[in-house]
Amino acid sequence: MINEPEIILDKTDLHILRLMQENARISNADLARELGMAPSGILERVKKLEQKNVIQQYTMRINPAALQQKMLAFIFMKAADGPGSDATSGELAKIPEVQEVHHIAGDDCYLIKVRTYDSASLMNLMRTHFSKIPNILSTRTTIVLETKKEQQQLVIPEK
Repeated sequence: MINEPEIILDKTDLHILRLMQENARISNADLARELGMAPSGILERVKKLEQKNVIQQYTMRINPAALQQKMLAFIFMKAADGPGSDATSGELAKIPEVQEVHHIAGDDCYLIKVRTYDSASLMNLMRTHFSKIPNILSTRTTIVLETKKEQQQLVIPEK
């Protein structure tokens, strides 16, 4: 694993991240007002956070049910090339229904998160996409019955 350089964040950076994580559409003027700073200072700090790859992307969250994507499943996979192979993980990452690909420790090599319309579309995904990836030896699928919490937000320290 490549060690990334340590990124130093001060109290103001952390406050900006907390506010932006809560609402990515918050304006620089609102951030400045909240922090008691000039909008130009906020803009400069946000740009630095983007340049340091602290802020990686601005996204929105869509209710999967609105798109009829009601089937959520986690699939454990064993692969012949073992964990960390760019070939297998790269092929998995190309599949649109695959939302996450994780290299994991233990008996399996990967844990992936997929979202589909129903069990038939999940089976189709496995037959038409996963079966074509040559290094996949086996899969174990866990279907989610109900989700109580699903989020991407991180815990940001107060400092």
